[in-house]
Amino acid sequence: MSSCVTLLILGEMVIYSVLFQDENIGSLGDFVLDWNSSRSQDVVLRRKSESGEEVAVSALLSQKTCDTEGIFPRKLLMKVCVKRPGLSSILQFDCGVSEKGVRRSDFKIRSAYFLQSTTVPGSSIYRGPLFSSLEPQLQDALKEYLVARGIREDLTNFLLLTLHKKEQGQYLDWLQKLESFVMKDERLFSAAAG
Repeated sequence: MSSCVTLLILGEMVIYSVLFQDENIGSLGDFVLDWNSSRSQDVVLRRKSESGEEVAVSALLSQKTCDTEGIFPRKLLMKVCVKRPGLSSILQFDCGVSEKGVRRSDFKIRSAYFLQSTTVPGSSIYRGPLFSSLEPQLQDALKEYLVARGIREDLTNFLLLTLHKKEQGQYLDWLQKLESFVMKDERLFSAAAG
């Protein structure tokens, strides 16, 4: 029984070890990779302009799968925070990133918040209207605001590839641990039977 499990695990490892192997799309632009722990599911990027404005991007894979043809099976959840020098307030955008054809991606703003300080606000604080209820011109202007701060297709492509590769590595690591556990169980069973 465990030999069957081992073969299935090895098959999965072969399939997943070649996914995204030859892919190299996107770039960080002016951002630096601030956090990318092999134990976490997210990455954090930061950028500080000459004027002192800070932009932080946090992204992780969504549980939703993509409906379009492409190489990436899942969408991203991306949070972008912009802090101006001398102000304690933050402009926070919650976005979704999806692949738009091969080697192309786009982001959509799902919500925008103006937070008065860097402390975590309470749930009763008014954060603004639903983003989808804003005038289309204002929605477009806010997206252009983010594009001007480096949230462009090269960056979203980089995030899609990086996070899918990260998940692939975590999955392969999990498969190796599973295989080791099953093999150890098989050796114990064989030793007890013999």
